[in-house]
Amino acid sequence: MRIGFRFRWIPFMATVLMVALGISLAQWQERRAAEKMAQEAQQAAGNSAAPVILGPQPLAVAAVEFRRVLVTGQFVPDWAMYLENRPYRGRAGFYLLMPFKIAGSSMHVLVERGWLPRNAAERERMATYATPRGMVTIEGIAKRNVGHVMQLGVAAPLRPNAIVQNADIAQVARACGLPFQPFVLEQTSMAAQGDAQLVRDWPAPSAGADKHRAYAFQWYALALMAFLFFVFTGYRRATN
Repeated sequence: MRIGFRFRWIPFMATVLMVALGISLAQWQERRAAEKMAQEAQQAAGNSAAPVILGPQPLAVAAVEFRRVLVTGQFVPDWAMYLENRPYRGRAGFYLLMPFKIAGSSMHVLVERGWLPRNAAERERMATYATPRGMVTIEGIAKRNVGHVMQLGVAAPLRPNAIVQNADIAQVARACGLPFQPFVLEQTSMAAQGDAQLVRDWPAPSAGADKHRAYAFQWYALALMAFLFFVFTGYRRATN
């Protein structure tokens, strides 16, 4: 039986596009995994360094990102905000955001205070948590932002006690009219007794690196399958 290959332009072009798309998306997922691992290494280095003492002078994000930061001041509980769609161990919940006024100044830093569970029956009914009054010193990890989730529907306006899906520092500053440091503090310390209602088991920056590698494998597999399908069908047509 004669063995040959029947070349066709349309299947060839479709295969080239599928292979190129698969490889491109796989490489993008590999880069995302590498970024997560680099962030983990950067945070590990920051955790081993002496903490930065935060004052009223604005600090560049690059100078403090993933570093431990100590700051003294007081919370502004009137401007609490809740980031929804932040699950923890399979449970739906919120991240609590709150401005923190730095002692002896009008400067603030936005603090992610912790995670709160969502009330299944009443979405807007928050779990009870304590906010210390007066001067306290807290410690946290400096982050570029609070993270971003897919926006569903029209974004709600930022206001005190708002439930929102996303919020950045510039938006918060405009909404409440307060000056902020250009980074967020992911609080790690206990500010006061009763603060334990807030879960501070923050995900590591590398969380998701394995997921990105798995996605990369899937896209490489898709590219390979497209190529093999083109070759197999070409030989099959040639022998018919």
